[in-house]
Amino acid sequence: MTSVRSSSVIAIINQKGGVGKTTTAVNLATAIAAIGRKVLVVDMDPQGNATTGFGMPKGKKLNSSYGVLLGLSDAADVIRETIVDGLFLIPSTIDLSAAEVELFSLQDRDCKLKQALSNLHYDYIFIDCPPGFGFININALNAANKIIIPLQCEFYALEGLAQLFNTIQGVRNSINKNLLISGIVLTMYDRRNNMSSVIANDVRTHFKHLVFDTVIPRNVRISEASSYGKPILLHDIKSIGAIAHIELAREFLNREGLNDK
Repeated sequence: MTSVRSSSVIAIINQKGGVGKTTTAVNLATAIAAIGRKVLVVDMDPQGNATTGFGMPKGKKLNSSYGVLLGLSDAADVIRETIVDGLFLIPSTIDLSAAEVELFSLQDRDCKLKQALSNLHYDYIFIDCPPGFGFININALNAANKIIIPLQCEFYALEGLAQLFNTIQGVRNSINKNLLISGIVLTMYDRRNNMSSVIANDVRTHFKHLVFDTVIPRNVRISEASSYGKPILLHDIKSIGAIAHIELAREFLNREGLNDK
């Protein structure tokens, strides 16, 4: 009897907003699906930017990550095909913002997402997390076996990162001892701005091998792609933003022990 390989579940997380979490989730997942992997993106942000980033309507709350997280819907029934072959999505709605309060009174409130995703079989499941710390992100960290941390190359980049690492350690100590950090992705890098280089060097000095070699640049084509409801690889595959995400996917897979060059 052939065993089914369990999915690799990656939470893309940073408590700060506007650092490139959704951009990383949408475009890294697309680049990995493009080489033939079966990929699922779980949009756990009430803003639903990953959902619209694939050109999807946000739909109704029971047909979304809200219903999945609260145990009101089976994850398999909520999954939608996207415009990318081999890439699937659990969409989000604004109703998810109420989940923080509703989870509080539930038993096993930290395990709901892990339970919901446990019977799904994908090569990679990427969880796009909201800003802040709360039950949604605790659920994401408990469901995941790895974390990717997008970190913008701006002045306050390191602010709050210590708190994030403390939270990760707390999750390891209490509910998910096998949680690993896959890497830190430097985002919004502007080669014309000396501060970007300073921040990037600082982060590499502090975190060394945890930092991906690939840097995601500021690129207007990435913003354009989001506004058209497309990943950057479908909008302009020759842009520096697309090339960077392809390189990030290659590096990520190498870190996973899979060389897909």
